[in-house]
Order: sequence, then C-alpha cells, then structure tokens
Amino acid sequence: MDSELKEEIPVHEEFILCGGAETQVLKCGPWTDLFHDQSVKRPKLLIFIIPGNPGFSAFYVPFAKALYSLTNRRFPVWTISHAGHALAPKDKKILTTSEDSNAQEIKDIYGLNGQIEHKLAFLRTHVPKDMKLVLIGHSIGSYFTLQMLKRIPELPVIRAFLLFPTIERMSESPNGRIATPLLCWFRYVLYVTGYLLLKPCPETIKSLLIRRGLQVMNLENEFSPLNILEPFCLANAAYLGGQEMMEVVKRDDETIKEHLCKLTFYYGTIDPWCPKEYYEDIKKDFPEGDIRLCEKNIPHAFIIHFNQEMADMIADSLKDDLSKM
Repeated sequence: MDSELKEEIPVHEEFILCGGAETQVLKCGPWTDLFHDQSVKRPKLLIFIIPGNPGFSAFYVPFAKALYSLTNRRFPVWTISHAGHALAPKDKKILTTSEDSNAQEIKDIYGLNGQIEHKLAFLRTHVPKDMKLVLIGHSIGSYFTLQMLKRIPELPVIRAFLLFPTIERMSESPNGRIATPLLCWFRYVLYVTGYLLLKPCPETIKSLLIRRGLQVMNLENEFSPLNILEPFCLANAAYLGGQEMMEVVKRDDETIKEHLCKLTFYYGTIDPWCPKEYYEDIKKDFPEGDIRLCEKNIPHAFIIHFNQEMADMIADSLKDDLSKM
C-alpha cells in the first residue's frame, strides 16, 4: 500500500538553463511554476533539496516522495542537479526564462563557488522572493546551504537541514585521504581513462550497465540518470570533488552562529566523510544548537536504503513550523 501511494505522487522533470548550464530539476507535487502562479492555492513554502557529489537529482526522488507524503502533500519538494552533472536527452527541450537569459553566465560554474551561485541563481529566477524555504543539503550540499545563507542572509529560510555535512576538513577525513590524491593529483589521468573507456561504448551497453547498477543499489526510478557514465558529467563531478578537498577546510563558525536557530545538523556514526569527532567538535562549540548524532547506523549515502528514515526525521522536526503555514 505504501509503495502504491508513493507511485501516485506526481513528479515533474524539467531541464532548464541556469547560469549558462544545463540543469535538471525534479518537482514533487502538482506545482510546476511557482514564479508565475498567482492563485490563492499557491503554497507558501518550498522544500528545496541540494544533493551531494555527484549531484544527480534523480537519486533523491524516493526521498523527495517520502517527504512530500509525510508533510501531507501540502508543499512542493524540489531537487536540483549540480551544474554539469546532468545532460538533457536529445528529445528533451531545455527551458529558459527571460531572467536567466539576461543574466550573466556564472564564472567557473562547475567548481565549488560556481555551484553555490548556480543554486542562488535558480532561486532568483524560479522561486518568488516571498516564498518561505526549507533547505535540505546532503554532504557537500550542506556546505552549499551554509554558503547560500552567508551570501544572501535575507533568504526567507525557516529551517535548514544539513545531512551528513561535509563542511570542514574534507581532505583529513578517512575518505578524503584517499580521494585527495586521486581528485587533485591524478585528475587528468581519470579524465583520459574515462573518456577512452566510455566514449566509444555504445549507448545501449551504457544504459544496460547503469540500469543494472541502479537496481542493485535500489536507486532505479522513473528518472534514472542514464548519463551517469557520460565523460562530461564524470569530469565535472571529479573537478568539483577536487575543489572540495582543497577548499572545504575550516568550518564557517561565523555563519553557523548567525543562523544557528534555524539549522539542524545530522551526523553519522559510520561516516568516513565526516567522522564522529567532527560531530563532537561542533557539539562542544555550539552546545545550544540542534546537532544530532544518528543512532540507526545510517550511512553517508542514505539515499540508497534509508530514504524513509531520513524523511521521517525531517518531517517530524518540521511539524511545528509547518503547522503555522
């Protein structure tokens, strides 16, 4: 019954041009154009999911559906891909807005700073200024969320959830010590190898491999990202990862302190990207903050098997806020 309910939830896919980059947006709920909707039935709040790296929004569809259902289908739940991590199929139209067409292209849009500006550009051009926001950042999406609050403090954010947050000392983490040399020193070897192996591979073979892999990881859905094995997308994910290792070093305590009342941090006990000591450090520095340690052994990549558990936690935390909307 529960699975049938989730299947009935409408999810609309769009490919847009945002800051000069193709971007996939998956919109959970019946609302597809909040910017021009002036009806009395227009929701007052948007739940906005910012993924980790790689930033494939399709991976988050089951999580978005669960969250939409748990919030009584009252509010849209949208997920955005990172710039350069999704390519529109050849038969899919790429939408543009007059605001985005007139905007300047974002410098280094596939890098760390560019990805932050990419999300802000989307909110400026596709979400009304007076619409309340709940931001959900996963992994590096948590870093983006903090930076968005820092750059535009007046964003109407009522809550922000930072899930398994990679917001500091990434290269020093257990996974970071492995990823740093690969992404920073051998990046071009990865590029060339990926290009030589994947470019000649027939689309049917790549599609078969992707579908099989997604089935094994329980990630297959109606928007399965069939361009995961595109050298262009993989190169952009590796490029972003390299910048993460080099630049996500010091925790931004000033921004955390300024917005602490609306922040919820959720750390894992078995997370090799942000180990338990990072939780202990931030908990000690901000004892009054809503900083939680997972008690269910949920892994960093919660979207593989733990969508419902994370959606339950967030929906429960939002009850009081949403009851006032």
